[in-house]
Amino acid sequence: MALTTSLLAVPTKRASEVNIVKPLRNLISSHYNSADNPEDYTEAINELSKLRSQALWKVLDKYDNSLELIYTYYDQMTSLESKVPSSEVQIPFKWKDAFNKMTSFFANGKVSITLCSFAYERICVLFNIAAQQSAIASAQNLETDDGLKMAAKLLQQSAGIFNTLKTTVMNVIQQDPTPDLNPDTLAMLSSLMLAQAQEVFIVKANIDKMKDQTIAKLCAQCEEYYAETVKMMERETVMMSVDKEWTSNVYGKQSIFHGLAQYYQAMVCKNNKTVGEQIARLNVAISFLKVGQERCARSYYNELLNKAIQELNEAKKDNDFIYHERIPDVKHLELISKVIIAKPTPVPSRFSSKFKDLFEDLVPISVQQALSAYEVRKTELVNSEIGKLRESTQILNGCLASLNLPAALEDVKGVGIPQSLVEKSNSLRMNGGVQKLENMIRELPELLKRNEEIINESERMLNEEQASDEQLQAQFKEKWNRTKSNVLTQVFKVNITKYREIIKNAKSADKMIHEKFEIHKRAIYLLSEGQEAMQNVLPVGSSSGVNFANSTAADKLKHLMEEVEVLKNERDVIETELKCATTDMKSKFLNALSEEGSIHEANLSTESLDQSYGHLKAQVNDSLARQEKLLSNIQVVNSEFCREKSSGGQREALFKDLASGYDVFNDLQSNLVEGTKFYNDLTEILITAQNKISDFCFARKAEKEELLKSLTADLSREKPVSIPVAPAKTQIYEVPMGAQLPYPMQPQGMPLPYTLPRTGPSYQPSTYMCAPPMPTAYNPYATLRQYQPQDYQNYAAQGQPQYPPQYPPQYPPQNQQQPPW
Repeated sequence: MALTTSLLAVPTKRASEVNIVKPLRNLISSHYNSADNPEDYTEAINELSKLRSQALWKVLDKYDNSLELIYTYYDQMTSLESKVPSSEVQIPFKWKDAFNKMTSFFANGKVSITLCSFAYERICVLFNIAAQQSAIASAQNLETDDGLKMAAKLLQQSAGIFNTLKTTVMNVIQQDPTPDLNPDTLAMLSSLMLAQAQEVFIVKANIDKMKDQTIAKLCAQCEEYYAETVKMMERETVMMSVDKEWTSNVYGKQSIFHGLAQYYQAMVCKNNKTVGEQIARLNVAISFLKVGQERCARSYYNELLNKAIQELNEAKKDNDFIYHERIPDVKHLELISKVIIAKPTPVPSRFSSKFKDLFEDLVPISVQQALSAYEVRKTELVNSEIGKLRESTQILNGCLASLNLPAALEDVKGVGIPQSLVEKSNSLRMNGGVQKLENMIRELPELLKRNEEIINESERMLNEEQASDEQLQAQFKEKWNRTKSNVLTQVFKVNITKYREIIKNAKSADKMIHEKFEIHKRAIYLLSEGQEAMQNVLPVGSSSGVNFANSTAADKLKHLMEEVEVLKNERDVIETELKCATTDMKSKFLNALSEEGSIHEANLSTESLDQSYGHLKAQVNDSLARQEKLLSNIQVVNSEFCREKSSGGQREALFKDLASGYDVFNDLQSNLVEGTKFYNDLTEILITAQNKISDFCFARKAEKEELLKSLTADLSREKPVSIPVAPAKTQIYEVPMGAQLPYPMQPQGMPLPYTLPRTGPSYQPSTYMCAPPMPTAYNPYATLRQYQPQDYQNYAAQGQPQYPPQYPPQYPPQNQQQPPW
């Protein structure tokens, strides 16, 4: 027997066109692209944008083929959401209420909502998946097995999705939702989909001519599903949203399935020869079937109604002539037991069977956070060990310069320039000399100014956006109900303040560079001009009168100087190994995530740092201990050497200055190279931060225009509304094509606040007040103390060396602001 029925299809939400390419490219590049990983995700982002257009506006067909597009888009968004910080998304996703096509009364909710959130986009797409599943299910031919199976499958999946959305949507939106996303509405839709799925199983059972008792139980459960749906529809939040046709249809189906349950149970009574109960149940069945059809205004299950009438007439006739059973009261009839077949299908982790992740190379956020924390730990360790080596080397050089070593060993006749100073002069000139040093120093103000301009422009954009928001807030008062700018830009402004502090520290470091250069300028100039220039200013001294060939002290000092050179060369190797040591922490964190479901970053980082840097730390400590012993021996031997030779007076003082000048040149050159890299790295980070601020302002502008459109439409009948003039076009600093900048090893994006107000105990704004990203270069000024010759005086008079109070070095120096690189 063919049963005539129809299924309700949930309307889909309508999305607005939005450009996701540029904001998403900025967001991904700020977190993943670096000098070591210059991956370009433009093609993947363009493919995602194309997929969005196809998935949200493609015309449905009655098969599930059209679902594959929206399945794929949803899976891509789910995957992408787990890999980029949701709090930094600045794409204004606008979605309209699905039911605004059914009714024009919106007193119960909003027509649309615009949010900058991947999670919001995802739940709206998920709603549309459920809606499209219901639409395809309603279009199936319920007279065929394939149609019945497809309809039952899709309706149960749809019920599972609506049930999931019911409990998750408010955590994402955090404000009054559109009527379709109201939890009460979602609960009603889930119940309705289950009722319709149960109805499909009843049609299938009827076609397969299953036992009447089984069908009666199925119908009883279906009536309960529809009864639950009716109760939910009667809630005020739902009643004002759905169309009256839906309400009448659901009311009618509830009555119909109560009648069908009674009809099939009457057929059980017929088989059991309990004619009295059969007649009572048939009376109830016919009554409810008629009421149901009247409420629906359609002849649903009309064949069964006619069959029930026919069975009732025959049963009455048999009872009158044969059985003469008493017709029991309806209240005394035994309740029909229920059988649940239709159940909500859990939302799968992947909808698409052909899914290929466009952003497969991007790692999950938890891994990113673990990698960032590891990099911080590694950078601190490396900088600390390098700082120890460099400061110790500075002290070593200062001590030797104060003792005029090794030049004193070469100044035998009191004339000419010692060979060690000649070699130092040649080395300095090969490295560009004083001219290169001055050029690098002159570049610092330009680099500093560029970074200050980017920070100022970023701050200007935020101030203009906030001023516009405050003006509209004052104009519309309580009607201007979007989140205030000063709430959303709090972390932006905190980070800008931190960046200004970095710039302030950079200026202090630059000042130290200038001062140190000025102190040793004369010596560096002489070394740059070569041996002849040094000879011209060198006073002629008397011969020492010492036969160095037979001097035991001189021989010992020469061997000690050789040990000093070996020690310095070893430190260069150790520093290079500290900088170059790498560990594949990404694989370790990914393995931990897949095997254990979580990442114990601290344990893994400590273990990996010990493996990678433990032996290097031991070498650093050994080098420092050897230096202490070496300086002690130099002090003792040099005292003996000084007693064997006469002092060179002015000559020795000049040699000391030249030796110090050479050491300072090398220090300054290293500082300036790393300082220049620091400024360029900071420029890239600031440009990334500025792009995010620009995206934020654009998203806020789109939201503002949408809200203004709604408000002005309501107020146009009352009085004209003046609209604030839009801010001037924002100037964006961009890196020129082909520019070769030494970008940070692992640039990090500036953390942004949520784009929505968060409330409740689970929201902790302080967790988003992260430190802004810093260039990862070594900080050369952390140990930049200007040691003076007087720091090393009187060493020779002591039995044991008396080091400056800063030795052994404390890293970083206490009671001193940390310079920025």
